[in-house]
Amino acid sequence: AVCTSENGSNGKLEFFLKVPFPTEREAVIALQSLSPDPEPRKGGIAKTMVVSGQTLSVRWTADEARILRVSVSSFLDHLSLVMETLDAFGSPVSQ
Repeated sequence: AVCTSENGSNGKLEFFLKVPFPTEREAVIALQSLSPDPEPRKGGIAKTMVVSGQTLSVRWTADEARILRVSVSSFLDHLSLVMETLDAFGSPVSQ
């Protein structure tokens, strides 16, 4: 995870997170499971997620540190649940 204090001249905060998974399929399942959750507030924060190989990459951009912290914390809670579920049910079967 990397956090930068400013994004160029616009003063936005950024946070980057890369989460490795055992397989690309599991990374895609995590992406699909986490994507439907919109940010609770309108404006002030943006989150983008992509899968590259077996890695889920997430990037947040926020106006305020408090908003960024809440969003990242919520995401990590959901990610933990997704990973526990994948672990409990074993490797997914290819479709």
